[in-house]
Amino acid sequence: MGIHFNLEIIDNRFRGNDNVVMKTHIKKIFELILLTLTINSFIIAQDNNKIDFENCTFNNFPLHGKIQFVDSFPDITIQIVDSFPDLNVKIVNSFPDDCGEWQIVESFPDVKIKIVDSFPDIKVKFVQSFPGKP
Repeated sequence: MGIHFNLEIIDNRFRGNDNVVMKTHIKKIFELILLTLTINSFIIAQDNNKIDFENCTFNNFPLHGKIQFVDSFPDITIQIVDSFPDLNVKIVNSFPDDCGEWQIVESFPDVKIKIVDSFPDIKVKFVQSFPGKP
């Protein structure tokens, strides 16, 4: 006693119009899987690029402390804006301990930052008071 397949029926399924229908279904399934993977990777990428205000970090780089502005190899790229910032920044001369407080230095920075005109990691507004989360 074994399992017996009628190979003639199976063979006929892959011939003629049934083969076209099956290829169409496989193509639709593949497109659905590809779309799902694309959407998931986009959502994951968005989550990684958010500011963590609880720890005041962006991609594990602090958003407070000693900052050096560089032209190459930055840790974070910023765009300076007047409205809808991701972070309010106050420039201080000492003790940049709170979120959004930056002390500009020429050496030994906590974070290296490059100012760009488009496609920044975060958008920053310079303020005189209330740095941190807008």
